[in-house]
Amino acid sequence: MENFETSAIRTQTERSQFDEHSTPLYLTSSFIFQDAEDMRASFAEEKPKNLYSRFSNPNVSEFTEKIAKMEGAEAGYAFATGMAAIYSTFAALLSAGDHIVSCQSVFGSTHTLFTKYFPKWNIETTYFKAEDAENVEQYIKPNTKILYLETPTNPAIEILDLEFFGQIAKKHNLIFIVDNCFATTYLQQPIKYGADVVVHSATKLIDGQGRVLGGIAVGKEDLIREIYLFARNTGPALSPFNAWVLSKSLETLAIRVEKHCENALKVAEFLESHPNVELVKYPFLKSHPNYGVAKKQMKLGGNIVAFEIKGGIEGGRSFLDKIQMCSLSANLGDTRTIVTHPASTTHSKLSDEERNEVGITAGLVRCSVGLENVDDIIADLKQALD
Repeated sequence: MENFETSAIRTQTERSQFDEHSTPLYLTSSFIFQDAEDMRASFAEEKPKNLYSRFSNPNVSEFTEKIAKMEGAEAGYAFATGMAAIYSTFAALLSAGDHIVSCQSVFGSTHTLFTKYFPKWNIETTYFKAEDAENVEQYIKPNTKILYLETPTNPAIEILDLEFFGQIAKKHNLIFIVDNCFATTYLQQPIKYGADVVVHSATKLIDGQGRVLGGIAVGKEDLIREIYLFARNTGPALSPFNAWVLSKSLETLAIRVEKHCENALKVAEFLESHPNVELVKYPFLKSHPNYGVAKKQMKLGGNIVAFEIKGGIEGGRSFLDKIQMCSLSANLGDTRTIVTHPASTTHSKLSDEERNEVGITAGLVRCSVGLENVDDIIADLKQALD
């Protein structure tokens, strides 16, 4: 396998007759055939050919091939959003009566799929807490089909041991699916530890500049084939333009993520020293309860820092009101530093008990550390905390 950065830059669509150096945009809904036999053979999948951009497109194929190489996956399919990737993966691989075991700390929309929509189709989910991970086997039933987790988790930055869960999935013949969005394919490759499918919201660090939406699932060829057939018929395809943007973004992923991580560690260390901060969660802080696991499976600690402000919900609201440079946004993985207070915004509709269940305490702030000069990021956080 080529080195990561080389694959990210040199995996390209075949050049056209114009000998372009950078891959052009293929803004076409459909493709033509030379004759009846070419059309028949193409639709019969006897020859590899683009038929229609809902199925495949050169820009989308380039992006998909890059992520599959980076993750060490056999195949992949790219989607309009990260949630389209997650939903389609589950919908393609599950049947009525199946059961999911998932870590309780998952993205809000994933939680809604598990609790509101999947029960309509007789698909049940059982949650385990990150701190109770070693007892996960007690939640596995005869009808359990999928073991699912994020690591690091959103927004509590818990770290789950991929090697441990890979072994559990293999022992019980489960499909092991990992949301690798926070770590990115650069910092962590779950397939090395036994994951069957890896999903990403490419909207986050893969794009890295807050421009476009996208998602992707990569993994074992037979599973991706099922996901592809589901998506081909239901239509959540990634647009060629967004794929082109995301593929170009991958060329700088390694160098961007390294700087994000360098800044994030300095921000985490500053926050640990501030008197108005009760707790800081960052994978590469030695105070993180799973620091050893993070060091084992991640190259660096990522760009997300979670911290607990003194003063609960009002302390969190006051902090947001005083922020000057950093952005108040629900996105993450941007060049610009973003701060979010989940208890008063994204998770405000949940009860205190429900929030605490998923690690969202009253004063928890999630900081997506950007690429500004780290002294300026720290200065803004400091004046808002003071």
